[in-house]
Amino acid sequence: MTRTLVFLLALTALTLVVFALWPGIDLAVSHYFYDRGGFIGRDGLERFGRDFFRMAPFIVLAAFAALYALRRFGVAVPYAPSGRGLLFLAVTMALGPGLIVNLGLKDHTHRPRPVHVVEFGGDEEFRPWYRFDGACRKNCSFVSGEAASGFWMVAPAVLAPPPLRGPAIGVAIAFGVGASLLRIAFGGHFLSDALLGGLISLLVIVIAYRVIRPRGEP
Repeated sequence: MTRTLVFLLALTALTLVVFALWPGIDLAVSHYFYDRGGFIGRDGLERFGRDFFRMAPFIVLAAFAALYALRRFGVAVPYAPSGRGLLFLAVTMALGPGLIVNLGLKDHTHRPRPVHVVEFGGDEEFRPWYRFDGACRKNCSFVSGEAASGFWMVAPAVLAPPPLRGPAIGVAIAFGVGASLLRIAFGGHFLSDALLGGLISLLVIVIAYRVIRPRGEP
């Protein structure tokens, strides 16, 4: 886990530097999803896709809590997280997507979303990630809350038994990538918002795993 933490910290630093030096990457990537005067996400199927990625992490967390409660009340279930495991899931969701991303960054960075900037038909000026003087007042673009909650799915994946843990983490990362791409495609976030939202969630997971659920826990 130490190597993973160092890797994630280095990747976060690199992402911050790259998008600070070349903020136009955000606009260029978003342009790929801007067609016929707007972003995708206007029909029912596309909105359903967003709702799926948005709600699934909370459904998974509720399911783990229900399994834990059932076992505590003596119901025989094939699998249930330990108390430390459930605490790990709750803390990572509360700290990553919750406190750091949605209550911290999104309400104080003032970055306009792609759909609101002049380059995509809006009336607000584009801001790189490090400029906190944008026109957005609350629930802003930096960073992506849904990318953070999408990559949070890695947390329940690391609780899987060893034979299944690797594949489960792979599926969870794919889920996070899918949630992030959808938010970019819908014009809700820039690429840097999604990358850093996901990285924040992964950093919280790695640190919390070391503190709350150390190796050797039954």
